[in-house]
Amino acid sequence: MNCNFSYRLDHFKTGVFTALTEKKTRLEAEGRKLYNLFVGTPDFKPEQSIIDALSEAAKDPDNYKYSLRDLPQMLDAVVDYYKERYGVDISPDEITSVNGSQEGMCHIGMTLCNRGDVVLLPDPGYPAFEAGAFFGDANIVYYPIIKENDFLLKIEDIDEEILKKTKYIVVSYPSNPVGAVAPKEMYVKLIEYAKKYDFIIINDNAYSDIIFDGKEGFSFLSLNGAKDVGFEFFSLSKSFNVTGARISYAVGNKKVIDSLKVIRSQYDFGMFIPTQYAAIAAMKIDPSIISKQCDAYQRRRDALCGGLRSIGWDVPDSQGTMFVWAPIPPNYTCSAKFCDDLVEMAGVLCTPGISFGNNGEGYVRFALILPEDELKNVVKAIDESGILRG
Repeated sequence: MNCNFSYRLDHFKTGVFTALTEKKTRLEAEGRKLYNLFVGTPDFKPEQSIIDALSEAAKDPDNYKYSLRDLPQMLDAVVDYYKERYGVDISPDEITSVNGSQEGMCHIGMTLCNRGDVVLLPDPGYPAFEAGAFFGDANIVYYPIIKENDFLLKIEDIDEEILKKTKYIVVSYPSNPVGAVAPKEMYVKLIEYAKKYDFIIINDNAYSDIIFDGKEGFSFLSLNGAKDVGFEFFSLSKSFNVTGARISYAVGNKKVIDSLKVIRSQYDFGMFIPTQYAAIAAMKIDPSIISKQCDAYQRRRDALCGGLRSIGWDVPDSQGTMFVWAPIPPNYTCSAKFCDDLVEMAGVLCTPGISFGNNGEGYVRFALILPEDELKNVVKAIDESGILRG
């Protein structure tokens, strides 16, 4: 078959991930002990009430039909959750489910953008942010997320001529990949700018339940005027350990939500009904369970970051998320090369920072997806490999 495929495929590069995956497969076949801190999938288990709700709903043959809409009781559960967890009043018509925040983010550019509209994205940032803007034929402008600014957005540093042309900005805190947490004051200023320059704020709110050292995880929608200018993606994946179920919601400005519903109507026939019942069960779980899980993540962070510092690698503590953003050792200049050597020499897999944008070069991302004792073994393996002394 001789076929010219879409130009869109040329935009998406998988080289680094493919190479590391192939190396992982080869080393496993050789019997090597590997520590996989590569992909951000929680190793904690979902609560039994979630499993039971899905299982019971799956026994009903009627629940295998197209759902076509979000169940009213599920929308009510989101309303109740936002009120209890974040102190935010929302209505059911300000919510739509999406099959994971990544899917929602990939569709949002088609929802909001016309060809040539400017979209502001963080660098480094989660790759789906770029994919969504690309699918919307937008002109992407990156704003820097760098150490010198505490990895925070400095909206006042963005050129006014760019702001005048901006259709939307994506903000993501606690941040994947850098693990930074933003104060409310940053969002308050951003809302002021959005009103002044008439752009939409998209807040990626996937990690507000994984936040450390007493900092507050909050919803952007809790701030005055937020719903006037934006919305957020709210995910159950990381808080409730249901990544494969793809349970997320877009919540906020009704005009945007209504438009997203139109786009999504062309892609699917709604969330699988048993999954909707699982979502309802998740949002009714005792909040103390989620807090204890956060404490476990913090202990893991301490084991990894503190352990790496103890062997001479100056890795700062993550402020939130299930990730650690580590500057590569001074004897390296390329994050991909360091990742390649790290798995070869120490059996530790992580993600090169360049995968998240140009400002990610010089860093690697570790996922906190192993127990504390295993993370201590990770530190030992890195130390004994000699990679930090090369």
